[in-house]
Amino acid sequence: MGKEIPRQGLLYEDLSVGLSFRSPGRTITDADVIGFAGLTGDYSEVHTSDVYARASQFGRRIAHGMLGLAYAHGLMWPRTELLRGTAIAFLGIKDWRFVAPIFLGDTIFVNYSVADMRDSKSKPDQAIVTFDVEVVDQDGRVCQRGQKVELLSKVPLDGVTASERTAG
Repeated sequence: MGKEIPRQGLLYEDLSVGLSFRSPGRTITDADVIGFAGLTGDYSEVHTSDVYARASQFGRRIAHGMLGLAYAHGLMWPRTELLRGTAIAFLGIKDWRFVAPIFLGDTIFVNYSVADMRDSKSKPDQAIVTFDVEVVDQDGRVCQRGQKVELLSKVPLDGVTASERTAG
């Protein structure tokens, strides 16, 4: 019998439309916001100045919208390892909306479900999966929502060839 390959994450065949998940949480800190400002060059005062933000419609500092989107991606895939060994590429986002601010000190979670699945037209061992996504805070308030589209391998990407997998 061939060597047993440990599998982590779900395969395409394990997914179905409607299957849903919830990520672990991530608390947004001052260091996150200042670090993101430094990486992107976006030092907008609503993110970086307590005095300015208090006078804004939000009443206090908020995280960058793109920081929330970036953390949502990390919470969905690397943190959960849901698609470890099958994810190939993030193909895009559809209809992404920034619904409510994410405040410093909020803990965000990602609720997501399989919205659509289809075989790749050009590569028979790949598929495209669309997820409905909501970024929510600790109170369940939706902060961001939209769809994320991922390219998946239908076979594990574990560095083992099909012939090695079936060798006996």
